[in-house]
Amino acid sequence: MDASAGGGGNSLPTTGADGSKRRVCYFYDAEVGNYYYGQGHPMKPHRIRMTHALLGRYGLLDQMQVLRPHPARDRDLCRFHADDYVAFLRSVTPETQQDQIRALKRFNVGEDCPVFDGLYSFCQTYAGGSVGGAVKLNHGHDIAINWAGGLHHAKKCEASGFCYVNDIVLAILELLKYHQRVLYVDIDIHHGDGVEEAFYTTDRVMTVSFHKFGDYFPGTGDIHDVGHSKGKYYSLNVPLDDGIDDESYQSLFKPIMGKVMEVFNPGAVVLQCGADSLSGDRLGCFNLSIKGHAECVRFMRSFNVPLLLLGGGGYTIRNVARCWCYETGVALGHELTDKMPPNEYYEYFGPDYTLHVAPSNMENKNTRHQLDDIKSKLLDNLSKLRHAPSVQFQERPPEAELPEQDDDKENPDDRRDADSDVEMNDAKPLDDSGRRGSIHNFRMKKESAETEAIDQQDVNSVAAEYSRGTGPVADGVGPLKQTFPNDTSPMAIDEPNALKVEQESPNKLQDQPTMHQKP
Repeated sequence: MDASAGGGGNSLPTTGADGSKRRVCYFYDAEVGNYYYGQGHPMKPHRIRMTHALLGRYGLLDQMQVLRPHPARDRDLCRFHADDYVAFLRSVTPETQQDQIRALKRFNVGEDCPVFDGLYSFCQTYAGGSVGGAVKLNHGHDIAINWAGGLHHAKKCEASGFCYVNDIVLAILELLKYHQRVLYVDIDIHHGDGVEEAFYTTDRVMTVSFHKFGDYFPGTGDIHDVGHSKGKYYSLNVPLDDGIDDESYQSLFKPIMGKVMEVFNPGAVVLQCGADSLSGDRLGCFNLSIKGHAECVRFMRSFNVPLLLLGGGGYTIRNVARCWCYETGVALGHELTDKMPPNEYYEYFGPDYTLHVAPSNMENKNTRHQLDDIKSKLLDNLSKLRHAPSVQFQERPPEAELPEQDDDKENPDDRRDADSDVEMNDAKPLDDSGRRGSIHNFRMKKESAETEAIDQQDVNSVAAEYSRGTGPVADGVGPLKQTFPNDTSPMAIDEPNALKVEQESPNKLQDQPTMHQKP
């Protein structure tokens, strides 16, 4: 079926890598739009529902395998996260949080990352979509999409920046079962700190983050942060200033990513498509158009490497839906018409009712000299990687268990694949009485020095437990190297080290900009 039949677009040219047809799967749970961070909170899962509605009206759902994610289980989450942190997320509720003040501080939950109804189910859903996408790529799909995922700030033992569970790390761990090397690329305006930390000491995952740097959350991502030990030069950070436009952004993105693909030669790519780097974002300060943002997707797609597309930030939700709809079209090889077809959320897109919005006339503070200097430094770092690390596969960790769908529970309104290895059962709906609960007195995070000191003692305490080997270990998981009795196993990689920065830099959390701040 042609996408235009749904009011959508025309096929891209059929010649060349960018025009070739891809096998694409798309993960969506209809309940995801019901989760609510609270009154006044900028993160709104409703944007995922708006995106899905546009995909339907543009006829794109008919071009993909549409799957409902199987919720991630405790043990799936504990492949990266500490089991006591996962247990806390599972048990805490708005009604009980006042009885868990110390745990709230220890796990950094409460303001930027509030407790809301259905919090754990929300985490299970978006993480399940990303891990499920990785499984699909491991079994032959070319592109997998989970716009509910991409929550890149979450750490091993704490929430951060509206993120509770790091679905990206979990998806990369799944991809590493089949691929020698995995590349992570982050075009969110905020530094992808949680993913970088997790793989900071391994050469099997390269992380590349393009982000605003300087008095901006999370305060990390300096160009000199390049990785450590075996991972040295496998972390690339591209620090940018306010107002960067399409031309300036692509003058860095394409040469850097082209060289990364040449030198690192990944078996799979994960692209976090945070839409807060768009012009006019509620929390952002870049000036990218939707086409400029999507050019990153188009470029990475052109390498014909298995590609996992994830969401992330994005707080002007009408533009988030526009962006991810357009980028789904790019993934499928369809150019969408600018005139928006009528849809359930049509009033959000007035007065022009178009897919694209013009960038502003804000000043671009990124000078040509600065951009050339950044590019030169990063290309020099890449030149120090003589060849891609070689890993001979001999044994593979067990597959993530994603049960077959239950045909008896099939919803005729959802398009599904009978051969899918992802469970398609309906998620348990949220209780209507608590669905739209709010966090009262939500405010910017301004902790006193005393509170910071208490929080840091908690973090250091957890770090010390792990360094002594006495910290909690999830059943059957533990550090990745413990998966294999022989440490020289070719599939063994360094344990994701979410505690590394806290151990080396005890003041990292102090004077840190809040996620809510906009320059």
